[in-house]
Amino acid sequence: MTAADEVRDGVPLTNLDQPLVAGSDLTKRDLVDYLDAVRDRLLPALRNRPLSVVRALRGQAPFLQKNLPRYTPDWVRRVAVWAEASHREVSYALCDDRRTLLWFANQRSVEYHPTLATADDPQRPTHLVLDLDPPDPDAFGMAVAAAGLVRQALADVGLTGAVKTSGAKGVHVFVPVDPGTDPADTAAATRALAARAARIDPALATTAFIREDRGGRVFVDSTRAGGATVVAAYSPRLRPGVPVSFPVDWADLADVTPADFTLRTVPALVAAHDPWSAGMPAPQRLPADLVAEGHTIPVARVQAMHEGKRRARARRAAGAEAGGTG
Repeated sequence: MTAADEVRDGVPLTNLDQPLVAGSDLTKRDLVDYLDAVRDRLLPALRNRPLSVVRALRGQAPFLQKNLPRYTPDWVRRVAVWAEASHREVSYALCDDRRTLLWFANQRSVEYHPTLATADDPQRPTHLVLDLDPPDPDAFGMAVAAAGLVRQALADVGLTGAVKTSGAKGVHVFVPVDPGTDPADTAAATRALAARAARIDPALATTAFIREDRGGRVFVDSTRAGGATVVAAYSPRLRPGVPVSFPVDWADLADVTPADFTLRTVPALVAAHDPWSAGMPAPQRLPADLVAEGHTIPVARVQAMHEGKRRARARRAAGAEAGGTG
């Protein structure tokens, strides 16, 4: 072992003085120290939820890891989940304790993306989530304004939510739902809320899944449903400066930027309290009319797929016609 190596909670930590990401003075030790410092805040967001991570290995492009590698220690809890897209079982980690979190940190796992559902009921999300994606990295203020539209849409039907920076360029709004809520109804309500928010200010927000149709507006993404993942509160992000996805009080949202929350600033901000759990309302029953409205709205990703195929056919037809008249 080199002088930089150490052992915490039985986990060997290696190459701690290596750079974490290019263009930053952060080291792997900074990542390990950060995750260890905020573990009592981060672990509740990960516990008993199938976990995907984004790893940043030296000399490689960052990559998303869902399936646990063969060398994973036996003491890492895991759950097998059937992946319909790839028609195979995926062995996901359950990051429930400090030891597992430190092991992931030593694997240079920078981002932590738990599912919205727990391992006990992997298709039933515990939260409804709206992801507000502004048109460019410097338009965080637009995402904040769009979050205000979502908050208004929630208030109009008697719901409340908690908000956090995504750690990238946008904002996430989380609404906890009653445990017995049908997953299809949760997804429908998410679509309805997105549509209602966009209708409040259609010049600012849109539900258009196809990027070229957004017209410089904030995309109110309603597709985080079912077995979807969302980056956890307090997770670092592989972005310049390695910002952190951080919960913000609604009253303070307009006064922050994603760069305010980093590996170096966040531990002190959460040393005495957990703003994510403190700001999260109790689980709520989804209004029947909201759910009914949502069931009339097509799933954005599916609708975009069909529209993409339609446009491709139209382009081919136009090309054939042009070729025939040449």
